[in-house]
Amino acid sequence: MAVSDSCRDGTQGSMFLVCSGSGRESISAGGFVIPRGLPHICEHTVARGGKPICNLYNLTTNQQAIRDISGTMSDSLGNLEPALEVYPDRPAPVVRNTANGRDLARLTWGMPTPPQFLKAPDALDTGVTNVRNTASPHWRRWLGVEHRCVVPATAFSEYGQRPDPVTKRKPLYWFALDQARPLFFFAGIWTEWQGTRGSARTPRTGDHQLFAFLTCEPNAVVGRVHPKAMPVILTSAAEIETWLTADWSEARHLQRPLDDDQLIEVD
Repeated sequence: MAVSDSCRDGTQGSMFLVCSGSGRESISAGGFVIPRGLPHICEHTVARGGKPICNLYNLTTNQQAIRDISGTMSDSLGNLEPALEVYPDRPAPVVRNTANGRDLARLTWGMPTPPQFLKAPDALDTGVTNVRNTASPHWRRWLGVEHRCVVPATAFSEYGQRPDPVTKRKPLYWFALDQARPLFFFAGIWTEWQGTRGSARTPRTGDHQLFAFLTCEPNAVVGRVHPKAMPVILTSAAEIETWLTADWSEARHLQRPLDDDQLIEVD
């Protein structure tokens, strides 16, 4: 599920956790967690004692709603499913800045992994889904307006900290703006990338268009379940406009938790 941004920048003694798309099972070894199955990595401050942020969100809306709120100028998405559960290394709708304007397209969830965490320069890269440490040189290159995007969603999930005594599995909690699950957007970054994605069994070598979204300290609502991180959420057209157009000195202030009264836990 997650990787420490401090660990990615070279901090020793840090843990990172990996969420497997095939059952989310993992085993620990040498101070790190190694997944069984297909791994997907999220970066955030586990080095400071954090827990992994879950790699699953839901989108239940229509394309016109996304276009209207985000000010999309072009749409290369194709048909959007009425309800979509998004997992790492899978395509998902993203509104991105391009040379030709604001475009609604399908990109793959997971930005390029810092090279020091790959076995070789041309190694398979499972991607980084969440970015916390925007001071890292690896991420700074994509913080300019040309690489910013917003990711539409209607709910996101986090795993609880205590396993169920019967199933031995950690419960999954969902969060939304209200019970109706209206549309919101994660503040994200995107890039074009060439290399190999997927798994050792089903590698995908070639050109890829990738995205991830930022995380921050949790508010009280999410913090009861996940005490160290939550996604950066934008709820208004004005916030989306700032994220997609403002200098980083202004846009960076949006990397903050949503107010407690703007988010609830949903079934």
